[in-house]
Amino acid sequence: MPTTSFCAATAAPVHAIDGHTAVYFIVGHPVEQVQAPTSFNRIFALLGINAVLVPVQVAPANLQAFVQSAFAAPNVHGLWVTIPHKAAMLDALDSMSDIARMAGAVNGVRRMADGTLDGGLFDGEGFVASLGYFGIAYAAQRVLILGAGGAAAAIGASLALAGPQAPAEIAFFDPSTQRAAEAAARIAAGSPVQASAAASNDPAGFQVVINASPLGLKATDPLPCDVARMDAGAALVDILMKNQPTPVVRAARARGLQAEPGFEMMIQQTHCYLDFFGFTDAAQKIREDADFLRELIYPAELLGEIRKTS
Repeated sequence: MPTTSFCAATAAPVHAIDGHTAVYFIVGHPVEQVQAPTSFNRIFALLGINAVLVPVQVAPANLQAFVQSAFAAPNVHGLWVTIPHKAAMLDALDSMSDIARMAGAVNGVRRMADGTLDGGLFDGEGFVASLGYFGIAYAAQRVLILGAGGAAAAIGASLALAGPQAPAEIAFFDPSTQRAAEAAARIAAGSPVQASAAASNDPAGFQVVINASPLGLKATDPLPCDVARMDAGAALVDILMKNQPTPVVRAARARGLQAEPGFEMMIQQTHCYLDFFGFTDAAQKIREDADFLRELIYPAELLGEIRKTS
């Protein structure tokens, strides 16, 4: 594997695509907000990996047919999965990780040697690592997760399985009360953490508030919660990859609260994806130095907030 330094990341070209290129898709609806191709295609180019990640917009009604067709092509090696397909993708799988089963969602799909499809879930692991990066304490705290989709469930599951660092309580609020109740029930059944469906999106009384809903993708969206109701000293993380800093991040910061964008959730799970798809050397390099990804993804307004780790 080439020893190209990541410090040259901004100048490194994307490699040529040829008939030997391993093809990966990131499947979502919509896909305009996805940042993964920017990161992973740069990693592939820097490390001489003949692979490419391509965003594909697939409507929910067409998801199962797309998965079947995509994996009929032998040069399609796997899928990244984003909203709203993380839960629905389970129907296409033959196996999945334990945490994916608890969360009821996956964000990675690979073809195994015997042709079966296996799913993994890395959103939660990346999110929990991002809390460490930001210095946000969550052990024995009350956590409110706004949303109960695949990413929200993944975050809840990983927090609940954090052992001594786990929160005391995790509450989900979602317009679909059934979906929130189901996410909470899976966590309560698989961990000692108290989990429930919140009756409202009121953030009062919670020490950590997480926006894992789509609110903020559109300029006309309302805030996912009333920031004025957040406790003094509470922290907020908005996992959206678009429009950062989002209105809810700006509103929380205007109150003097710690409020962070969601880029780190993706960056902190990059090595998980690489390991999952068999790129173990590349995964180790990212563990050692991911600052170039931050410089690539963070918008100009937030570049000064990067906490250098290398």
